[in-house]
Amino acid sequence: MRVELVWSPQAGDVQHRWLEVEEGATLGAALRGCGDFVAAHAQPLDQLRIGIWGRVRPLETLLRERDRIEVYRPLTVDPKEARRLRYAKRGERIVSRHRPKAGG
Repeated sequence: MRVELVWSPQAGDVQHRWLEVEEGATLGAALRGCGDFVAAHAQPLDQLRIGIWGRVRPLETLLRERDRIEVYRPLTVDPKEARRLRYAKRGERIVSRHRPKAGG
């Protein structure tokens, strides 16, 4: 069975691997079976946020053909704070695509 593994060790660097795993393999077993991933992560798997197709899943989750395993890095800055910093840098209001600016 073939699954995809994607992780980003640092901002701007995305690693991608296709893995061959046995039927009935779990998320944790697939990660432990990828030497490149294991070498890049010193911390235990149970301390990482890991998901399949954008949804966080436990390590015991059974994999299906063509699943996309994603390993999420912790946020380095609060998203609201990042928005405030962008606003301060630009000096103008940041308009959301979903909500039009009042009066315009």
